[in-house]
Amino acid sequence: MAHDQHLIETRVESERVFDGALLHINRDTVRLPDGSSATREYVVHPGAVMVIPVLDDGRLLMERQFRYPLDRVFVEFPAGKLDPDETPLACGQRELLEETGYTAREWEYLGVLHPIISYTTEEIHLFIARGLTAGVAQLDEGEFVETVAMSREELADGVLSGHHTDAKTIAGLFWLQHKQPGPR
Repeated sequence: MAHDQHLIETRVESERVFDGALLHINRDTVRLPDGSSATREYVVHPGAVMVIPVLDDGRLLMERQFRYPLDRVFVEFPAGKLDPDETPLACGQRELLEETGYTAREWEYLGVLHPIISYTTEEIHLFIARGLTAGVAQLDEGEFVETVAMSREELADGVLSGHHTDAKTIAGLFWLQHKQPGPR
């Protein structure tokens, strides 16, 4: 935007410093608004989708999953990375089925979340899924996930107590509270 010009950094040079199976790391030289230069390192991510599955009784279908970088089990909404040329809706449907075994009759797109704006290009598309039907999970090899149902109140209490700290799940709860008001 024109009125933001005094804040904009311009890429001068870009170097790929790491190419992983999922993530890539770039180191760019940028020109700052005052004309000086700086280095920016960031993770290039393919994008992802998170699904907020709402059971017919109003409870939320959650996952418990060990997250290696932080060495602990987290409670989170089902989510996964976009495959090349995959639409966000197709990804959400695939991830919900693979990780939980559930399918949904209704899908509502909420928007996009940028979980870590300081060092990654990742954006997560958010959906609410309703009209759920149980099935058999189809976990990827090496993926271990446990599903649990909890009320919005239980999830909110876990967030407020500091037990549930996954940023995308906290954002999902926020969206749910504003899109589907009522009992927590």
